[in-house]
Amino acid sequence: MSIADRLVEESPERLLPPIPRELKEIGSRGMSPVEACQVAFQGLMANKMRSILTMLGIIIGVSAVIIMVSLGQGAAQATKDAISKLGTNVLSVNPNQQQTGGVNQGQGSAQTMKMADVEVVRKLPFVKAVSPEVRGNGGVKYKDQNTRTSVFGASPEYFDIRNLPIAQGKAFDAEDVKRKAKVAFIGDTVRENLFGNLQPTGKTIKVMGQNFKVVGVVKARGGGWMSPDDRIFIPISTAMIRVLGQDFLNGMSVQATTQDKMADVQTEIEDAIQKAHKKSPDDPMEVRIFNQADISESAAQQSGFLTMLLAGIALVSLMVGGIGIMNIMLVSVTERTREIGIRKAVGAKRKDILNQFLIESVTMSLVGGLIGIAIGVGGSFWMGLPNSGGGLGFPMLLSLPPIIISFCFSALVGIFFGVYPAIKASRLDPIVALRYE
Repeated sequence: MSIADRLVEESPERLLPPIPRELKEIGSRGMSPVEACQVAFQGLMANKMRSILTMLGIIIGVSAVIIMVSLGQGAAQATKDAISKLGTNVLSVNPNQQQTGGVNQGQGSAQTMKMADVEVVRKLPFVKAVSPEVRGNGGVKYKDQNTRTSVFGASPEYFDIRNLPIAQGKAFDAEDVKRKAKVAFIGDTVRENLFGNLQPTGKTIKVMGQNFKVVGVVKARGGGWMSPDDRIFIPISTAMIRVLGQDFLNGMSVQATTQDKMADVQTEIEDAIQKAHKKSPDDPMEVRIFNQADISESAAQQSGFLTMLLAGIALVSLMVGGIGIMNIMLVSVTERTREIGIRKAVGAKRKDILNQFLIESVTMSLVGGLIGIAIGVGGSFWMGLPNSGGGLGFPMLLSLPPIIISFCFSALVGIFFGVYPAIKASRLDPIVALRYE
């Protein structure tokens, strides 16, 4: 009987974990991949709690990557949807700033934009529709209910340009503009504040002290930039002459025929208004134009940066988890020095030891990655549920690429941080290892 056989027969209790007797039959042929996997799994199962704690860093890292990327992509999609609700191919044209006594009055303070400018813009090529706009704030009252809101004067084209759906009744039309009718198309927040559960259509309300008939209600859109919910829309002529008493516009909404013509339309509007106002090319621009496509692109870029930042922070957790795997594997190599010596003595080759410890490392990473995916996907679904459904109501958008990338990255972490301990184990001298106490 060989020395290695006697060690296995006489001292099994000194080995951590016990060495399978099948290894004695391997001889000089070395271990097959299946046998290497079996030995690696036995090593992991011998210390279940330590293996679970080692995988914790990978689990947290993978789940964090999935949740953070889902949150970033969901925020980007929510921003895109919010902008698209404002209408497609839309340009917001506002008067530029003016100075009074050397003091800048702020963007949109100039009173140089007139109704004649609307006709100038309407005649431009690639312009589909134009709506003039005036804005004010004032009190609105129905019986004993009152609120303060934004009074918005516009033409009927505004509702198509800004894609405003009708919940009840109808919007005012060109005839109402022509006769300066006192009719109002109210937002959902105004409806709730004034009428509660009552039917508002046909009722008479006081807008800044004047009686207006409610002809319709805008469908609720939710809060956000340029939300119509807390607005009252009235004909542009009524707003300028009967309510606000002004002969200038606060802006106009312009819809281009196609999105790829928006840049051309923007340049044409600037040139046309400069010419209409008899300004030279060297003079400051009379208007400032906000291109919705540029706003959408800028928002998408910002959301992309945010997503990358969140994903990068989450990937740090994976790296920390990998360092934890390396530390534990190094401890495992030290604890199992005698075991490694016996394996080599009974026929295990250097590559067998290398594969055994590398398989242990990768297995912990892959199992941790699978658990992390389950937690990440489940967490994303839960966070995306509305508050009424027991969730957090966050704008989550779960997609396949971050799941695949995070799982593959966890495998690479296992390989990268498992190589050094595996090499260290494979280089142990069997004679020295057998003498290890």
